[in-house]
Amino acid sequence: MDRIFTRFSQYVAMLAGQPQAFILAITIILIWSASGPIFGWSDTWQLVINNSTTIVTFLMVFLIQNAQNRDASAIQAKLDELIRALKPARNEFIGIEHLTETELREIQKIMEETYGKGSFHHGVVQRLIKRR
Repeated sequence: MDRIFTRFSQYVAMLAGQPQAFILAITIILIWSASGPIFGWSDTWQLVINNSTTIVTFLMVFLIQNAQNRDASAIQAKLDELIRALKPARNEFIGIEHLTETELREIQKIMEETYGKGSFHHGVVQRLIKRR
């Protein structure tokens, strides 16, 4: 069951991120809007779009969240492996994603005080932007 849900959620998340999905959504809204006069702008006509969008949104939240959780876990595992593989890297950073928000902010504060707030990297980023 887990593999089926994983494949299904990956597939739906991939489809939902395509331009065609956006075009389909716009088309449905336009058709619904154009049908308003035909149905006399009735309450039922309004309920159709309200219920449809609510159901789709409710289901998509779970499917996309599942795909994002899996992607984040995979990226975290890769980063942990890089930390382990690099001699100058500090192994203490492995697993910090399990800390509280307050603890993470404290680590960020210490890192910024020690190494600066990215001023070194700011120039590099600016040069990369200018190249485009």
